[in-house]
Amino acid sequence: MVWQPLYWPQPLIMTRFSLTAASAGNYSFHMPETKIPGAIDLELKRLERRVEDLLETVNQLKEENRALRQRQDTLAAEKTSLLSRNEQVRTRVEAMIGRLKAMEHSA
Repeated sequence: MVWQPLYWPQPLIMTRFSLTAASAGNYSFHMPETKIPGAIDLELKRLERRVEDLLETVNQLKEENRALRQRQDTLAAEKTSLLSRNEQVRTRVEAMIGRLKAMEHSA
């Protein structure tokens, strides 16, 4: 089978699963421009706005993450303080109970 498109300088001999220099001819050709330059500019501006929006979102998320980490550190310190106070109160209550029992036995 011989097939010869208008833009190829030599005939193309079609063979099954074969693409060689002899059979391929010039398979790289100019693609027609489908978009007008104004449309490309509009698409680039749209993409630029989208990238700016994404950067703003990333910055907001970074700030929120920083604030959350700071809050987590504050809460962890508060938890440590409360656990310490709780242990102190437990020790004092156990000491009071021990003294009350001692007073019971001596009376």
